[in-house]
Amino acid sequence: MKTFMLRKEDTEHKWFIIDAENQILGKVAALAASMLRGKHKPTYTPHVDCGDNIIIINAEKVKLTGNKLEQKMYYNHSGYPGGLRERTAKTMIEKYPVEMIERAVKGMLPNGRLGRQMYKKLFVYAGSDHKHEAQKPESLEVK
Repeated sequence: MKTFMLRKEDTEHKWFIIDAENQILGKVAALAASMLRGKHKPTYTPHVDCGDNIIIINAEKVKLTGNKLEQKMYYNHSGYPGGLRERTAKTMIEKYPVEMIERAVKGMLPNGRLGRQMYKKLFVYAGSDHKHEAQKPESLEVK
């Protein structure tokens, strides 16, 4: 018996929407990363981008557990001496909720060309409005 390997030409990408309102950040990100990779499909092949397109709405209403709002830090560096910028999760959720979810999902995807290709199929919006109604996305429930 031969092992099934999906070809890039045979992939089919569906559209799914996740409502992050009152959901935990890690659970939303884990579900999105798994769907972007295609691990929910029986035809999953690790070296092929066989995942689906994911839309995440209400990013500004995502929840964090414990003391993460005050203690969790997000770091950026400009590349110049003294260019380290630190932000707490509270600042990120107030000013940059989209970037917060994008970072969480990107960290759960593979590093390299394939991971970057998968990441391009993620669309995050702070509010409940999005511009992908024409794709008729199916709703996903976070467990």
